[in-house]
Amino acid sequence: MTTLVRTVLLDLDGTILDTNELIIQSFLHALEGLLPSDFTREDMIPSMGLPLEVQLQRFSGLDDVAHLIARYRSKNYELHDQLVRLFPNVMEVIERLHAAGIQIGIVTTKVRASTERSMRFLQVPDVIGSIVTVEDVTHPKPHPEPVLMALQQLSADPATTVMVGDSPVDILSAVQAGVIPVGVAWSLKEESALRDAGAQHILHDMRDLYALVGLEREPLAQN
Repeated sequence: MTTLVRTVLLDLDGTILDTNELIIQSFLHALEGLLPSDFTREDMIPSMGLPLEVQLQRFSGLDDVAHLIARYRSKNYELHDQLVRLFPNVMEVIERLHAAGIQIGIVTTKVRASTERSMRFLQVPDVIGSIVTVEDVTHPKPHPEPVLMALQQLSADPATTVMVGDSPVDILSAVQAGVIPVGVAWSLKEESALRDAGAQHILHDMRDLYALVGLEREPLAQN
């Protein structure tokens, strides 16, 4: 990449946080008795990344899903500490990007309370310059508003900003905001779906970000 990247925006669930099992179990609990008998865990994957209300409306066929949101969040809270964890090398990459003077922001469709809880629980370093949650915007991803808000808060140039996500909604939001869209190969979605949405790069390891921002990956320690 010839562009000098100065800002890295990160999605949360499925990108830096492995919350896949937590999300699936929370959905299954919230939707108990409402799903057809042939509905599988895999049927949830295409909608993951959209706001919770939208997903529950799709799965249940209901317009008013406030009671389902409450059930989802109750189970999610109960299982959170048992199931959530960081994907490999996330902590190292965040710390090294910050040390190199690169701004870091979080752009998520989670609510702020659960976003902050996850980051505290996993002891994510306090170096995040902007956190944009679903509660902060009128139009969540795939609309560009969340990415544009993060850019504004960081006084960042879209041309020197990457947005890293695991879902087509992340990529579409990035494309429309004019930043460099980057997908992750550990997504539950197919890598091809991220490329079809416009991803210019795919990370197979979080440390692949180093090459995109002009840093050398540190060699493995010798025994």
